[in-house]
Amino acid sequence: MRIEVIHAGNFKLDGGAMFGVVPKSIWNRINPADDNNMCNWAMRCLLVEDGNRRILIDTGIGDKQSEKFFGYYYLNGDHSLKNSLNAAGLDFSDITDVLLTHLHFDHCGGAIKWDAKKEKLLPAFPNAKYWTHREHWDHALNPNVREKPSFLIENILPIQESGQLHFLGDSLQFSDNIDYRIAGGHTEKMICPIIRYKNRTIVYMADMIPSSGHIPINFIMSYDIRPLQVMEEKEDFLKKAAEENLLLFFEHDLNIECAEVHSTEKGIRMSHNGHLSQFIDL
Repeated sequence: MRIEVIHAGNFKLDGGAMFGVVPKSIWNRINPADDNNMCNWAMRCLLVEDGNRRILIDTGIGDKQSEKFFGYYYLNGDHSLKNSLNAAGLDFSDITDVLLTHLHFDHCGGAIKWDAKKEKLLPAFPNAKYWTHREHWDHALNPNVREKPSFLIENILPIQESGQLHFLGDSLQFSDNIDYRIAGGHTEKMICPIIRYKNRTIVYMADMIPSSGHIPINFIMSYDIRPLQVMEEKEDFLKKAAEENLLLFFEHDLNIECAEVHSTEKGIRMSHNGHLSQFIDL
């Protein structure tokens, strides 16, 4: 078994949107904003080789959208999905499974690319099965008004048209060493993969806890469709994480890849943090 962190680049989102009702005077100390109130965020994917499967969890925003689209999100940094895969000794054709936590554009945009003539959109991973929860797929095709801008049809339908779409259910097992947790506060039926590796359990937090700054229960995003449910899901999960010494892997934290948590008088808080390689011999 092998695990590699795959960096798909950074992008910017409004700090207030990312922290909801939490005052800027508090969250700005954790995630400093620029003059436009934008904070920089990672798009951190995870490659897991489990038996004969090469599984990529999420794919970042991709590069196929218009200049106008990217003008809203300020892509930056030295990383890209392709370069990170190549650095791991792989290319797009080597991936056997693409596990999409949900279909918001910053999580699945890299799953689709233009063909050589830029005439047709195709799966970027030609030999992979693409996985998402069946109910989330239906939700993405018929989104509520609030989420509609996050579900781009060009990221979604080409997966189905290719015949590479496969659905997860509620069995909670994906492979020999990967299970998943279902969360419904951020969006309908988002999954958080749980990886067992070298006597540690790593939980890919997706957008339930997108960064270390979102560990406090009430630090939630304005993007969440069910805020109270997010807080309930976080409270339940973080209690378990502290008791079982789970390792939280953050998709969007710019600097901190993962962390352990413990109980304090103020609630569950981060105890140790750093790069995945500081916790596990990769």
